[in-house]
Amino acid sequence: MNLVLETERLIHRPLVLSDAQALFDMNKNPEVHKYLWQKPEKEIEESIKVIEYVNRQYAENNIGRFATILKETGEFIGWTGIKFVNDHVENGNTNFYDYGYRLAEKFWNKGYATEASIAWLDYGFNKMKIDKMNAYTHAENGASNHVLQKVGFNFMEDYPDTEGVIWKWWQIVNSGQ
Repeated sequence: MNLVLETERLIHRPLVLSDAQALFDMNKNPEVHKYLWQKPEKEIEESIKVIEYVNRQYAENNIGRFATILKETGEFIGWTGIKFVNDHVENGNTNFYDYGYRLAEKFWNKGYATEASIAWLDYGFNKMKIDKMNAYTHAENGASNHVLQKVGFNFMEDYPDTEGVIWKWWQIVNSGQ
């Protein structure tokens, strides 16, 4: 996968194995996992498996989550991007495009999630010609719910996961189609 997207402050490039330590540093933080099933990573091998999984998605679906890099410093700040969900069912759906992101805590509340989201929606709708994109967030994750609403996602419904945790299901339709 050789796609690279740039925004004013960010570079979005494919995840590579050399991102494992930075990914692990982000994913071992309990605050990052507060609204993500409460399962912070304990071993760097977990991050390596994530990168390998994402690289398989690139090969199979020609898209996936991308490393997000701060232009100014070259720091890995998290991942953002579009994923084709065909490996599980979410809110009764499979075979759909999902937008998502995860940022390291020190990069929260700086507008990076919004900046990345706008770029990825533009790419998904105008380059990939996706008809509609979904996203899902923990019902109590006010910051992420706000970002999705701000960039144009429409709240569709609340739904429980298999453990009874309530999630919000979001959708945005390609108006240029």
